[in-house]
Amino acid sequence: MAGMFVLFVDAESSFRFRVTAPDGTVMAVSKAFDGKAAAVAGIAAVREYAGMGLIADTSKAAGPAAPPGGHETPAAHFHKIRHVPVAA
Repeated sequence: MAGMFVLFVDAESSFRFRVTAPDGTVMAVSKAFDGKAAAVAGIAAVREYAGMGLIADTSKAAGPAAPPGGHETPAAHFHKIRHVPVAA
């Protein structure tokens, strides 16, 4: 069974959607949309781009080791781009 997009209205009466794993775990929550059509278009965009999405790791904790000489590059100045295989 695949994950699911769950469309809902939040406490501020905006439309949002959740992306859930097959076991029901919430994996992501969207931004607020003004209308249902905009939220559905957001779901379509996520479905189109997520499967081939690259990962840009800009976290300091996951950054590379400092180069010789002790000059560390700030995390915001590099991006690790990795292809993550999509399970079929």
